[in-house]
Amino acid sequence: MSGTSARRFRSVRTFAILSLSLRLTLFSSILSLPQSPTVAKAASETVLTLDPARTKVHWTLDSTLHTVHGTFALKSGTIHFDPDTGKAGGEIVVLATSGESGNSSRDARMHKEILETGKYPEAVFHPVQVEGKVAPSGASDVKLNGTFSIHGADHPISAEVHADLTGSHWTGTAKFDIPYVTYGIKDPSNFLLKVKPVVEVELEMSGEVRTAR
Repeated sequence: MSGTSARRFRSVRTFAILSLSLRLTLFSSILSLPQSPTVAKAASETVLTLDPARTKVHWTLDSTLHTVHGTFALKSGTIHFDPDTGKAGGEIVVLATSGESGNSSRDARMHKEILETGKYPEAVFHPVQVEGKVAPSGASDVKLNGTFSIHGADHPISAEVHADLTGSHWTGTAKFDIPYVTYGIKDPSNFLLKVKPVVEVELEMSGEVRTAR
């Protein structure tokens, strides 16, 4: 090997050794660094249960002669949502067969001809999204969007909700309109009585609060 070739060989070998040494030093430094903390898990969901004994569904229907007020009973209810994203789920089941307005003949027609509760005994709301923030304690006003199933069909619906959380207990109200004629439910109007095609609904709610992963 000539002198020039030998010097070139030694230079290449020296460069390779230095590069390997540098890589080993960097690798060692990385291993010695403190580990980054684990990314925090997503916030737990808030779960609100509805107590049927302490929850009532009120409805109001205007007509040309008078305003009719009535109630329905709650069968069961649970709402769960992510406090960060507002993504919601759960189910609120109302017993359509429990509807009453204080007039037996009017109620009999409502169940047989209008709501057909023998065929459709329940009305169900499935929440999907909370608009706004629900405070972990105290009062909050939000909008709850979801799907309302009544008379054999599903419809998108939004409710204005006021909720007050105190420890493991909560109370609240939810208000929304049901354009029942648009939903395909029979209009009870006749030539003497004209009935508004929208029912105003308000839920008085009460139940427990818990968290779930």
